[in-house]
Formats: sequence, C-alpha cells, structure tokens
Amino acid sequence: MFQTLEIVWNSIKMAFQEFRSNKLRTLLSLTGVAIGIFCIISVLSTVGSLESAIKTEIKSLGSNAVYIDKWDFTGGADYPWWKLMKRPEPTFAEANIIRENVPSAKVVCFLTNTSGNVEYNNISVNNITYYSSSPELNEVKKFEIVAGRNFQESDYDKGSSGIVIGYEAAANLFGNPENAIGKTVRLKNNKRGTIIGVIERQGKSLMETWNLDNCILMTRNFSRQIQQEKYSNPQIIVLGKDEIPKAQLMDELKGVMRAVRKLKPTEEDNFSLNDIDEFQNLTSNIFSSINLGGWIIAALSLLVGMFGVANIMFVTVKERTSQIGLKKAIGAKGSTIMMEFLIESAFLCILGGLIGLSLVFILTQIISQALPFSIFISPKVLLIAIVTCVTVGVIAGIIPASQAAKMNPVVAIRSK
Repeated sequence: MFQTLEIVWNSIKMAFQEFRSNKLRTLLSLTGVAIGIFCIISVLSTVGSLESAIKTEIKSLGSNAVYIDKWDFTGGADYPWWKLMKRPEPTFAEANIIRENVPSAKVVCFLTNTSGNVEYNNISVNNITYYSSSPELNEVKKFEIVAGRNFQESDYDKGSSGIVIGYEAAANLFGNPENAIGKTVRLKNNKRGTIIGVIERQGKSLMETWNLDNCILMTRNFSRQIQQEKYSNPQIIVLGKDEIPKAQLMDELKGVMRAVRKLKPTEEDNFSLNDIDEFQNLTSNIFSSINLGGWIIAALSLLVGMFGVANIMFVTVKERTSQIGLKKAIGAKGSTIMMEFLIESAFLCILGGLIGLSLVFILTQIISQALPFSIFISPKVLLIAIVTCVTVGVIAGIIPASQAAKMNPVVAIRSK
C-alpha cells in the first residue's frame, strides 16, 4: 500500500518537473486534451442544463396529464397538416362529458387562451395572455396568489368580472403589484375587469408553456363576453388518478371522444391525445442524440490530445533512459516502471482537463447571464471528465511506458 502511494507521489512529482522544465512544450501538447475536455464538459453541461430546464417546463404542463387538442404536440410528422387544420376544436361540452364518463380521470379542465393588451389610465401593457378556464386550472398548473385571492366557485357560477393578473403585468401597470387589488382595468374590446388577485412571480420561462407573469386569468363566462378570437386554442386537460395506468386513461379518453364525435369504426381520430410523459420521453431521446454528437466532436479533439501526450511520454522516456536503467539495476520491477509512466501520463491529461474545466466554468458564468436558464456543471459531468482524462492518459502512455518497462538495465545505463 505504502509502496503504491510512493509510486503515485513520485510520478506526480515527475509530471510537475516535466511541466516546469518544458512549460511551452507541455502546454502545447495538452491543448488537444484541454479542448477535448472543454468540448465534453461544455456540451454535456449545456445540453444537460437545457434538458433539465425543458423537462421542468414540460412538468409544468401537469404531472400525469393528457392534453386533448386538435394539434399533436410531437409534430404529427406522419399526419398531413391540412388534416389537422380541419379537425374540430375541443369544446366545453366535451369536457363535461369526459368528466362524467371517464372514471380514470381525477381532474378535467377546459382551457382557452389568446393574447391582447391591458390598460389602466394611460398605461398600456402589450403581449398579455388571456387565460379562461373551468375551476380546475389551479389543480393542473400550481401557482400561488401573493396579493388578494384566487377565484371561488361563486365567481365561476356568476360569470364575475373579477380577474387575476400576473406579477409582471401588475408591476408594469401599478409599480407595486399589491396596489393592483381592487383596480378596474380595460381589457380587449373595451371590456373592464376588476383585479381580485395577483399571481406569484414565476421567473424566466424557456418554452413559455405558461405565461403566468404576463397574463390575465378570467372565468369562462366572463371571457365569452369579451368575444375572443375564433381560434383561442381550446384544450381539455385531463389528470389521471394516481393508481390508474396511463394506458387505461388514454383508452377511456379515446373511446369517449370517438363516441362524442360519432366517429365510425373505420374513421380515424379527429383529435389528439397528447401524453405529457410521452412528450418528455421524446425530449430525452432528442437530447441523447445531441450528447452523442458532442462526444464525437470531443473524441476528435481528445485523439489529437492523446497523440500530444504520447509524444511527451516518448520524449520523457528517452530523456530518463539512464534513470530507468539505474532503477532496474537496483531491483525495480518492469511493472513498477510502467506504472510510474502511466500515472505520469494520466496526471498530465488531468492537468489538461483542469485547463478545459476552467475555460468551461468561465464560459458558463458569461452565457448563463444571457440565457433564460442557468448552465450548471453537475458532479456526474465532472466524474465523466476525470475518468476520460485518466483513460486518455493511460492509452497515450501505454506504449512509451511499455518501452520503459522492457529496457535492458545495462544498455539503458550506458545510454546518454
């Protein structure tokens, strides 16, 4: 044990001596390793951070959720777009039928959205998303109210003109969002609504699946008075019961929707059942392909770096030939000599990896300020980088180390 630690320590000291005595040569040789590790860490970290952000956005669509829509979330590549256009849109009546006839459904929410402005006195805020829904919205998309209150059952029954506003929209209109409570604002088509609540700030959104920071929530009955556009993106969102398999929920929804729309057995579906879990799996597959591309690019750089490190080790073996001969003459085994050079080669690659890691860390701090999500270097990525460095170092040093281990001590001592 102590002998092994001594070998490791001596190898690290020799690597540092090599670095100090030949700084330029070593740095140039380690450039390939540094670039390779830079590619690996930067690609894996960026893609991993992006994937995490996107999956968080997808989860915000609702855990265990199925979206009934005329559109296919995955793109519907095998289905002509003009057929999708001709599909009828989901209706509030269909949502009620699903609520009554799908026992696997825990929550059924009818949701529409469109865009418009909101005005107060002479201040106008653009690009506001108008959401109107049935009372189950907060069960699909969890959010907190920081001022005022959320809708109550009586608001939906009476078609109240009360509205709930997003945090950023309230801040832009009133400065302090808490000042929004009780204020009457002008909505689309000169309709007026009274603010009863302000939604907690949601922060940056990558995919903008929900625009709750800049939105107006209203009851369905009130939204009908505003006469929103024809295409207001109606959807039926269904959350399945926890103990029910997703496949069972999908089968029940498909059966009910086909029955409601009076589709014959030979007719194809004129609706899409968008499974959020399936959409998330598709996202994982896409990012796996991107990661593979990053590994291929990094492998090319690491190959160049490996040859650079191998070149250093060949030169090092030649320069230390007499030392190797002396070690073998006093009893050092060939395996010990080989281990020393392999450890030194691996340590040089780790130095190159540290250079690449430093560059990535600096880059992530800069890029994260410009992106709607933070780039982080996970422990898993760091472990992959270390293992890669050691592997490249061992491969690069195997041939020079083998030559050193096989040297004849007498010939080696006499060499200059």
